[in-house]
Amino acid sequence: MTIYYRDIDSPVGTLTIATGDAGLHAIEFPADRWFLPRDGWQRGDHPLLDRARAQLDDYFAGRRRVFDLPLAPQGTPFQRQVWFALATIAFGRTVSYAQLAAQLGRPTATRAVGAANGRNPLPIVLPCHRVIGANGALTGFSGGLPTKRFLLELEGALPRTGPAPDLFE
Repeated sequence: MTIYYRDIDSPVGTLTIATGDAGLHAIEFPADRWFLPRDGWQRGDHPLLDRARAQLDDYFAGRRRVFDLPLAPQGTPFQRQVWFALATIAFGRTVSYAQLAAQLGRPTATRAVGAANGRNPLPIVLPCHRVIGANGALTGFSGGLPTKRFLLELEGALPRTGPAPDLFE
């Protein structure tokens, strides 16, 4: 199976997106380069990369609230369960790790849910930025807390604190 990837510009810096025929595999922030590249992956073109880019552009422009892409994240069954549960968190809303664990029927698995959330290979599309601490605090995020704040402000889950920050000078 060949996986193709490319870099795209975004308000939060250059994102790397990767896909194969089965679906989107990864989205990486500039500060979090632990997914790519992998053996056998190659920089190139694929129709799904074009669709992902268009939908991400629409999201950042405020024209998209839900993504419509085939997804193929690689992880354990539990991780995949957590990742796909993220897609049920409505645009502009947040939930705590404990609420997400309860939603999955695993109310004592808050830390495991947090660990799986932290390994989400498809941030933004599977919106792990919408998961916050029980006290409402912004907690760890692969793209960094300024990026998490920016995404939540973009969605209206937090009040805007000003213009989009220059996150990656």
